[in-house]
Amino acid sequence: MAKRISFQKGLSSILFWSVISAAFIGPGTVTTTSRAGALFQGQLLWALTFSTLATILLQETSARLTIASGKNLGEIIALQYAGKKGKGIHWGIFLALAFGCAAYEAGNLLGALSGLGFLTSLPRPAITLTLGFLCAGLLWIGNYGFLARLLGMMVAFMGATFLYVAFFSPITPVSLASGALIPHFPQGSALLIIGLIGTTIVPYNLFLGSGIGTGQDIREMRLGIALAVMIGGLISGGILLAGMQIEGAYSFENLSRALTSTIGGWGTALFGLGLFAAGLSSAITAPLAAAVAGSSLLGAGNKETWTPDSRNFRMVWGTVLGIGVLFGMLNFRPIPVIILAQALNGLLLPFMAIFLLFAANDRTLLGKYANGFWANLFTLIIVGVTTLLGLHNIRLALDSVFHLFEEGALFPVFVTAGFSMALMIVLGFRVFGKEKADR
Repeated sequence: MAKRISFQKGLSSILFWSVISAAFIGPGTVTTTSRAGALFQGQLLWALTFSTLATILLQETSARLTIASGKNLGEIIALQYAGKKGKGIHWGIFLALAFGCAAYEAGNLLGALSGLGFLTSLPRPAITLTLGFLCAGLLWIGNYGFLARLLGMMVAFMGATFLYVAFFSPITPVSLASGALIPHFPQGSALLIIGLIGTTIVPYNLFLGSGIGTGQDIREMRLGIALAVMIGGLISGGILLAGMQIEGAYSFENLSRALTSTIGGWGTALFGLGLFAAGLSSAITAPLAAAVAGSSLLGAGNKETWTPDSRNFRMVWGTVLGIGVLFGMLNFRPIPVIILAQALNGLLLPFMAIFLLFAANDRTLLGKYANGFWANLFTLIIVGVTTLLGLHNIRLALDSVFHLFEEGALFPVFVTAGFSMALMIVLGFRVFGKEKADR
């Protein structure tokens, strides 16, 4: 009989893996989820339910790969795709992830700056540079266990505020259950749906979770990831419900007023501090995740050149951080940048899920810890759903420019659904066929 996990070890594991929640609960989550609540009330809660469960599955798989094999996700991909073609795949994945991290980082720092704007009237360039140096200093120190716990506390602080405000949202229990469990696709919601999924199932978190999973106990890891991500999902849902209380056009100012009307005059300062904390936590994890991905994908043959204190490792996180600082100095509007970053990462997700699916079925490497039937089935569903939403979003973007189809046309819907289903079937035959052959 398996020994029970002690309360102390369970709590420590939750705090350790809260770095995943801290990474996805940033200004992007605050913006996308509150905007979804303001525009569509509780109808898009189902996207958060789906993405939270999918995040638990994918992060558990990624961490399990590392614990079982002693290799992180990037190293396993490097082993599976060797040779000249393999190097192209390694660089392609790395550049896509780095681009996604840079897009996130721009939104993270812009969101943190917006939060500080509620608290201080100091010049924006000075605040931007100060934030950049603060993030660089924390990343240079490289104490990731300390960072994980610090970021977890930041997220818990902000989340408690939004969860309290969510209790005052104008939604009935029936509507809440319907929104959380039944998919709704109201007109004009496609970008926000894929944004909600992209802001929760963050592709670079798969490499971050794999990179920090070395030496962890599998049972403790599963408990820590499941509870940490579930708490993050509840916080995201609370932010969406808080967004339902916004009056007038969506803006950070109106969201702040919604909090103030519920919790009193100090709501504005609390919102500013929470938005800053969310931005700072994610502004650290995005560059770190890009560097971890680079180390695992490109440093498989020469690990000495990709250690956390190496020039290559620091160059990657420094570049991603620098892009975020540049966006802050140029005074970009935060909300459009943040929404676009979430959507772009939502489009990247199906590709990363496929790579993870193949890696998790390498029985030679993982043995008894390889994926079973249900893990493969649910991962295939995640690939199918995210592919469908991504293709639908691309089609809408093309339609807005080239006017290819009339509004409400069913043909493109059938095409995107058919392609997504065909992809699931092809991957299913490959994965389940290989599983049967290995037995």
